[in-house]
Parts: sequence; structure tokens; C-alpha cells
Amino acid sequence: MTDSEYFDAIIIGGSYAGLSAAMALGRALRNVLILDSGLPCNRQTPHSHNFITQDGEKPSIIAQKAKAQVLKYSTVKFLDVLAVSGTISESGFKITTQTGESFKAKKLIFATGVKDIMPEIIGFAECWGISVIHCPYCHGYEVKGEKTGVLANGDFAFHYAQLIRNWTKELTIFTNGKSSMTAEQTDKITRHNIPIIEKEIAYLKHKNGAVEQIVFKDNSTFELKAIYSRPEFEQHCKIPETLGCELTEQGLLKVDMFQKTNVKNVFACGDNVSPMRSVSNAVSAGNIGGAMVNNALIEEEF
Repeated sequence: MTDSEYFDAIIIGGSYAGLSAAMALGRALRNVLILDSGLPCNRQTPHSHNFITQDGEKPSIIAQKAKAQVLKYSTVKFLDVLAVSGTISESGFKITTQTGESFKAKKLIFATGVKDIMPEIIGFAECWGISVIHCPYCHGYEVKGEKTGVLANGDFAFHYAQLIRNWTKELTIFTNGKSSMTAEQTDKITRHNIPIIEKEIAYLKHKNGAVEQIVFKDNSTFELKAIYSRPEFEQHCKIPETLGCELTEQGLLKVDMFQKTNVKNVFACGDNVSPMRSVSNAVSAGNIGGAMVNNALIEEEF
């Protein structure tokens, strides 16, 4: 492959959303280049759930199978490389990689996901995606009925208390400092016999990512099997912002129902646009994004 090649579309991000978009475009006979850094946000997660036909499979296996199927389409190419910059030109876009190569395309699809920002709690990062989890629909069944914590504060803590109680009544809220929940929220939680612990957390005691105890700064401990948490995040790729793509108040790329950003010919799909972070949602959004890019190309050509 030479950097003089001109593609119908460049897809930045080669995980579930990106591969799904590439399949739609490959089947539409489009010349597509996928650029992928190889750092999916769920790389520590041992199993994927709530995705029909793939329930319980390892995320990496799903991605490997998807990549093999997508690359059967001869017009789709895949490079394991980080995209570092992008510019708009008269003919479309130019994307430059970490290795210094440049590639041009008529359309861009960003399927770059988000980067989770780990809190300053020792052991949190090691447990993230294994026993510190964010989504009960993805992981709740596997820890149903277990002693479970919610590490959150404010509205997030209240929402998780409502939600996770469906999977276990052995539930405790850990605010890691003074609670910022309202009096009404606190009253509702306590009426459902859910304790609220406001102690500051020192670290998570775990074994190979399986949490065993929360250890507080006063040296007291709390035994449990799972913790729900939603850490802060940022966009994994900054190129969309440099091209002028708008973000939502939550820090997600702003798209319409057709996965279009506010920048002409730039599309986005997957975790970078949706708070519903799951493999199935990413695959669905990628399929729509790929079809919409092809539709845009058709309208230009006809």
C-alpha cells in the first residue's frame, strides 16, 4: 500500500463499530482503509454478554472473527497504526499516521471509542472491566445476588442504586467522601435498605482483577464481589475536534440518527457517540454509519 492511494472512506478505529461499518462498505464495493491503534477500552474484559449469538464470548475473539470476515472483502484494507492528525482538502480528507504515512479519502468514519480516566484509587485500574464494571446489562447476571458496591456520588449513585437493585439486594453505595446526593435521593435509598458509606477509599484489595475488599483510609474494610462505577472519560482520538466536530455536554461526539457529525462527510459511531457502551450497540451503529456513507457516495455519483 502506498500513501498516494485515495479511498472512498477511511475508518479510524478497527474494533466492533469500525469493522461493522467496513463490512457494510466492503459489501457495497467501496475502497476502504481501516486504521487501528489496537487499544480497545474493553481489552481487560474477560467475557462479552447481551450480544445475541456471541453471549459469553471473549471480546478479543469477537473482534478477531469480525476482522477475518471483513477482510474477505478485497476492497477493505486494515493497518495496525495510530492515526495522529487529519486535515480537510478540496478532494476530501488527509489522515496522517504515527509512522508518517498519509492517506486520502472522500469520507471519514470515526469509530475511535473513548478513553476511561481511572480514579486515584489503587487497584481500580487492575479491576476495571473484570470486577469493577459499568453496565449491568453486560455483566449484571454474572454477579446477581452477590455482595455488590456502587462507587459513585450524586445523581450517578442514585441512578445506580435504582438500577442495580434489580440484580442484587446485597447492595451498598460508596461515595468516597461526603455524599452529594439530595435529601430526597438519600431518603429513597435508605428506605430500600441500601447503606451509604461516605468514607474515603485507600485501595481495592483484589486477586488478578477480582475484587475482594474495599480498604478505607481509616484502615477499615468491606468485603464484596463486584463494584459498579462509571469513571470520567475523554475522546480516545482528538482528530474529530481538530476538524471541527462538535461534542455533547457529556463529551461525546455529536451525531444525528444517521451517524453524521456537524462536519460535512465526517461520520462517527460506537462508544465515542453513545453512553450505551456495549458491543451490540457499537456493531449496530457501525452498520448504520457504513450504509449512510455509501448512500452519500451514491448521491454524489448519480
